[in-house]
Amino acid sequence: MIRQKLSINSSDFSILGGRKASAILRYRFWHLSLLVVVGGLSLFLCSTSYIYAWTDTEIADAIFLAEGKERATFLYGIRSVSYADEKDARRICLNTIRNCRRRYAKYGYKDYPDFLSFLASRYAPLNCDNDPKGLNRFWLKNVLYSLEKNKCQ
Repeated sequence: MIRQKLSINSSDFSILGGRKASAILRYRFWHLSLLVVVGGLSLFLCSTSYIYAWTDTEIADAIFLAEGKERATFLYGIRSVSYADEKDARRICLNTIRNCRRRYAKYGYKDYPDFLSFLASRYAPLNCDNDPKGLNRFWLKNVLYSLEKNKCQ
């Protein structure tokens, strides 16, 4: 691997012509810019901004944790549909996530900044009758915490 010096001092300009020095500066600027972009991209991938990085399965796992795992009264937070066991509840959860992805692409993007906010509005709506203690307001934060913890390890 050939290593190049990333700094230009005044002696570079005296030896090289003006055009050649300008070309070197452009190349080094481009090289440094590329390094900054790649570094920023790696940080971006492990941030909450990159919502679409999560698969349906990862979101379902995070919902399972946020809803109380095996001890939950309603597995995966499923209340509206009856289910036989955990496998059935997971299937319903995955169907909900898939359907919400379609709805978000169709119209949800207009009112919500990201998919998980849209999913939270459908999955754990605020000020609803079955949430007298107002715990649904923590749902998105808990799901995001589980997703980030598992994604950036």
